[in-house]
Amino acid sequence: MPFPAGQTPDVQPSELTQNFDFTPISPPPEAVDLLLLDTAAAWWADGHPREGVLILDDRSGALTLPILHSLIADAGKPGAVCAKVEDAVSAVRVLADELGAERALQGNARRADLPAPVPQELPSLTEEAPDAFTGVHTVLMHLPRSLETLNDWAWLIREHAAADVVVLAVGRDKHMNHSMNQVLQKHFTDVSAGRGRSKSRVLTARGPRDGVPTSAPRKNTHQVSIPGKGSTELTLCSLGATYGGTKLDPGTRLMLEAVEAHPGFPGAEYVIDFGSGNGTVSAFLTLRHPQLKVIATDHSASAVQSTQLTAEANGVADRIETVRDDALSRFEDASAEVILLNPPFHQGNAVDPGAANRLIRAAARVLAPGGRIYSVWNSHLKHRTVLTKEVGPTEQLARDARFTVTVSTKR
Repeated sequence: MPFPAGQTPDVQPSELTQNFDFTPISPPPEAVDLLLLDTAAAWWADGHPREGVLILDDRSGALTLPILHSLIADAGKPGAVCAKVEDAVSAVRVLADELGAERALQGNARRADLPAPVPQELPSLTEEAPDAFTGVHTVLMHLPRSLETLNDWAWLIREHAAADVVVLAVGRDKHMNHSMNQVLQKHFTDVSAGRGRSKSRVLTARGPRDGVPTSAPRKNTHQVSIPGKGSTELTLCSLGATYGGTKLDPGTRLMLEAVEAHPGFPGAEYVIDFGSGNGTVSAFLTLRHPQLKVIATDHSASAVQSTQLTAEANGVADRIETVRDDALSRFEDASAEVILLNPPFHQGNAVDPGAANRLIRAAARVLAPGGRIYSVWNSHLKHRTVLTKEVGPTEQLARDARFTVTVSTKR
């Protein structure tokens, strides 16, 4: 290690943050992005290899594009990492769980007049040499909210990166906790917290440990009882970034009870599971309705993999098609008869009904006249007004202390 355990380079404003024009980047970089870039620059200035950079979950390109710009500007110069521009583009690997982040990077690259690296695919935890992680020397990432996500990322890095890999994980002080250090310490011998700046700090992890057990997909089995219609055993699988993990979401349970009691459901050859998560809805419905097919779509690569694993665990993979998509963008107008939706109510760490409203509008576009969308949502968010406006007449099917289930018919 170029620095003794527990020590890291002094971090100052660098050419990555001072010489790059962030004006085209939307949304603009936050303090955490600038701190992470300056921290990486400090490591590279002190001799850490600059090639083999992996950037995880860059939400807009605010991390990727300054690094790429610097490599391109130096390409071909004596002592430069890259001999030509093409080498610079391939020297930076990007992997984002959310499809929206990939598209934001592509769009911001165009506005900044820079080539964008081709997004890497999320590997399975059993893949022998995943392109995204193999041989990387530096990993830049935002600390995820989920410790399971952090654990999966850390295992993949530990398993496949170069022996000298330096992991730089940034977060806002108010969102960080010691459990994050502990997760990283399971996989790396040296984990240290950097000096705070702008209410943010970087955790640095080095020294991949040997013999850490595989972080296999998590699995849990539930009994889902439908009043008057018996019980169904349901096995749920998840990878780290999948919302809810292997839990059976109580709102989803209430929606499944309501749709099974609704006359004429499903009334279609196939349904769309919009925001499939861990695959609860897809697997349950195909288990209960042997002739039904489901198209399960989610913008999260982890969720798509989790849905596929859940389908396989329940023996219904032949009737569930998984699609990574953002807001049903691959679906034609008026092409679906039935959609099921449990919309998110968070955007990052903040409550944001705007995300749900966007998905409701997307579902309204894809529904054929007379088609139905079954929705469940936290009752205090009052999505019924939006459903009625965007889709059509909306009927309440169930409600408990927390959740409301409705069916809306496309006018």
